[in-house]
Amino acid sequence: MAETVYATLAPLKEALNIPATDTSEDAALARQLVTASRGIDRACGRYFYRDDTATAKTFPVVGRTLFAPEGHLLLTGDIATPDGVVVEDGHAYGQFTPVTRFELSPLAPDPGWPHTGIATDRIWPQGPTGRVRVTAVWGWPAVPDDIVQATLLQAARLHRRKDSPEGVSGSAEWGLIRISRTDPDVAALISPFVLPGFG
Repeated sequence: MAETVYATLAPLKEALNIPATDTSEDAALARQLVTASRGIDRACGRYFYRDDTATAKTFPVVGRTLFAPEGHLLLTGDIATPDGVVVEDGHAYGQFTPVTRFELSPLAPDPGWPHTGIATDRIWPQGPTGRVRVTAVWGWPAVPDDIVQATLLQAARLHRRKDSPEGVSGSAEWGLIRISRTDPDVAALISPFVLPGFG
């Protein structure tokens, strides 16, 4: 199965002034798109594609819950859609019980953003062995436009590194300059999506 990337070849080739009919570098450009996409995932601490099917993830209660206006809130990963979400609670190495009264949080996320938690009017299982199992389609509803643009910028930057393997570029007009490790435009584009503790 091919790795998910956040941008396509056509706009990357346009950004690099490579004619659409020139396919000689397509394989290399495809690798740069993968590298850029996974680098953005690591920098943000999350991924921006949508899983194909629902899967179950088990979360410890300790360190992932807080009391919010909507009830006892469990912080989860990104949930792409509210459809078909199943919530169960219990303890490590024990049976899980269905939770029938819950709401996804935020209840109405910003357009294009995922749900990131589950609230209930009951108390989640207490103690170090308390667990909540959530079955959902994980990820983002769609790749945000800013992530697409950041991927294109980073992939183009990676592709140009073949002309500056030591991190130094230059021209007759400007002389030699050192290329910074972090693209400030990429950093600015992804900053709203970085989870606390990352980036």
